[in-house]
Formats: sequence, structure tokens, C-alpha cells
Amino acid sequence: MTPITEVEGRRLALSNLDKVLHPATGTTKGEVLHYYATVGAAILPHLRDRPVSFLRYPDGPEGQLFFTKNPPPGTPSWVTTAPVPRSEDPRARQVVVDDLASLMWAANLVVEFHTPQWRASSPAVADRLVFDLDPGAPATVTECCRVALHLRERLAADGLEAFAKTSGSKGLHLLVPVAPAPSAHVSAYARRLAVEAEAALPELVVHRMARALRPGKVFVDHSQNAAAKTTATPYTLRARTLPAASAPVTWDEVEQCADAAPGPARLVLLMDDIAPRLERYGELLAPLFSPERAGDVP
Repeated sequence: MTPITEVEGRRLALSNLDKVLHPATGTTKGEVLHYYATVGAAILPHLRDRPVSFLRYPDGPEGQLFFTKNPPPGTPSWVTTAPVPRSEDPRARQVVVDDLASLMWAANLVVEFHTPQWRASSPAVADRLVFDLDPGAPATVTECCRVALHLRERLAADGLEAFAKTSGSKGLHLLVPVAPAPSAHVSAYARRLAVEAEAALPELVVHRMARALRPGKVFVDHSQNAAAKTTATPYTLRARTLPAASAPVTWDEVEQCADAAPGPARLVLLMDDIAPRLERYGELLAPLFSPERAGDVP
């Protein structure tokens, strides 16, 4: 019998709680739901007022994965949705996860949360800039950290402040609070910095996606600043063998990783690491919500 749980006055049917989603660690769906309940206060500010796309993996990362932007069938009437005009469907709507009940409903679907760099209240007007640093083997997150430090300094020269988080996979994400600006303008600036980084660090950086260019280098993916693109939301779990989270790290940790011998296990944050880190560091990405920390994109 599917247990019924009440969350903030909403009744939720939470299913298959004993189902193992990550066999390598024996992590069950119930433990994943507990994770989201525990970190709700941290992840919800990153989800509120942003249309969410779901990468669903109901049978774990080794099962079928499918990406959806439309509200899933059976979405409760109390879950917020927002209009998100798309060229193929100008009347399209997407889910907005703005409270704990909605978060737990979505987490019960077994999903990665992906959000754009703009808010539903201001479509295609970015308030964040993002770089996705993706290493091509044999490069690892160590090389990503070296590139992150370069980009941090370059952004600072333009009066912009960067914050780092793990991708939850092999690489690193940089998030930058910006004064609201058209996504096209922010995207063009991000591309310009990626091209500059390749020119400055040709042995380490590539700004184009072509696989043939990427072995041993870090792909600085600037494309996720486009209005139609999304990035893994801070604190989301990823559909990977281990229950890894895309979660913030300190710049001290980035510097230590950059100075270390390459090692793919560095800066991997698992589900059980996040609550203790929140207790130790607080919300490292809190400045993203402070208007005074947002700089103008040149």
C-alpha cells in the first residue's frame, strides 16, 4: 500500500520507498526523498520562480532516462505552473517548484532538477551567468579547477563575482549573479570569455563542443546561458552510479584541487555530504540572491 504523507497541508502518495536507485551504495528512493526534505531550505530558493525541466530516472541511472519540460501527467492542481512560450508551442507551461510540498511531489518522480538562468516572471532576462566546465579524458576535475580560477579572475576584472559548485558528474559549474539583462547579451558575453580563455590557456581550454577537440582539455560550455537552455539546479541529485549532488564548494577547495595531482575522485559530493556541509559552511550560494552582489554584464 502506498503511504500517504502530509507536507505543508498537502497529501502526497510517496511510492516504492524501498526501491534501490543506486545499487553501488544501496541508496533507496526513500533515502533520496529524505535528502530532499532535509535540504529543502537550501534548494527551494534556487527553484522558486524558475520553470523546471525534469530528467527522470525512475529505475535508477542504469534504467531509462528521459527529459521532460511539460508538466507530467497527474500533476496535482496545487502545483504551480507558468507559461513558457516555445517556438513549437507558444502556449506551453512548465512546473515551478515553489514550496516543500511541490519539491517532495517532484522528487517522488525521481528526477534531476534543471532550471534556466532567468525567472518565470521575467522570461529570457537572465539574473545569473553560468559556465559548465566539462573535462575531456584524461583531464579531470583538477583541470576544471584550474580553469575555474582563471575565469574567476577574468570575471572579477569586469566587476563580476563567481561561485563554484560541483556538476554532480565529472566537472564544475561557475555561477555568477548579474544585474538582469537579456539572455542573448549574457550569452554573447559568456561566449566571449570562453574564447578568451582558450586563447589564454590553449593547452587546457576548448570553447567548442566538438568531441575531437576535447581530449585532455576542459570544455568551457557557455551555451547554457541561452534562454532555451537549462543547468542542473544547485543541490539536485544526479542520475549517476553514485548518489552525487551538484552542490557548492568553497574557493579554498577549488584552489586545493587545482594544486593537487589529478584525481577524478576529488570534489565529488555525495548525498550524505550535503547536510553536514550546510551546517559547516551555511549556504555558499546565498550571494546569488543579494542584488548588491550582482554586477552589470559588459
